[in-house]
Amino acid sequence: MTLRSLPDILIEPIVRAALAEDLGRAGDATGQACIPEDARLHAVFAARQPGVLAGIDCVRLSVLALDPAARVTLRLRDGASFETGAVLAEVEADARAFLAAERTALNLLGRMCGIATLTRAYVDAIAGTSARIADTRKTTPGLRALEKHAVLCGGGTNHRFGLDDAILIKDNHVAVCGGIGPAVRRARAAVGHLMKVEVEVDGLDQLAEALALIEAGVGPDVVMLDNFGLDDLRTAVLRTAGRVTLEASGGVNLQTVRAIAETGVNVISVGALTHSAATLDIGLDAV
Repeated sequence: MTLRSLPDILIEPIVRAALAEDLGRAGDATGQACIPEDARLHAVFAARQPGVLAGIDCVRLSVLALDPAARVTLRLRDGASFETGAVLAEVEADARAFLAAERTALNLLGRMCGIATLTRAYVDAIAGTSARIADTRKTTPGLRALEKHAVLCGGGTNHRFGLDDAILIKDNHVAVCGGIGPAVRRARAAVGHLMKVEVEVDGLDQLAEALALIEAGVGPDVVMLDNFGLDDLRTAVLRTAGRVTLEASGGVNLQTVRAIAETGVNVISVGALTHSAATLDIGLDAV
């Protein structure tokens, strides 16, 4: 599977901010001191371990930001699986510029590949069930667009991108509003027909309140089952009978996700996809 890249206009500000952070006030002191002004470097970005590709355009944009005349060839596209030793991209560029861009390119590429690879592991773990793996808003500040793109590269799906594209009524909202009923009714009255409403419930009693709202025609589109045990998840699926999308959340890991999916829930949201993914080991090798 390959995936269409994010538009450059979304990636470039992230890349340029990372480059500016690294270059500091005076640029690459090491490169300027050691590398001849007219030196060229031909190198490849190569995988040190197997994984799933995401963020390859960060390599292209990092190099081109410092050497617009560089030649960058992307050997694989986002979403592709690769083995150890695979060449992901090949670059020929001004040596000073290339070496100054190297760490930014590797940091972003390795981070995104780590997320895509972990996501693929979760997706594979529930293969054959009807559930889908989704991310959360537990992303690195400033990197949300890239990290959620990486989840898609791994075969997952995106939850809301921010506070503005869906309503998610959580326990603290419920507490302030005085219950699930008032919270959901207020949300339904406040938004248009394109805005979905999700409510978090922490037990079967609160699920019953949400289902009563559905019967009354003012219910949520999605119910999040927060930290439910397997037996309660199965009961929730039976009681809901397909009337609303059920999302399981809380304490999900690779050892538990299969059993959760087999209860019949529709979506399993996993914060670990973005907050706990290990950076994939990718190196830069001169050729």
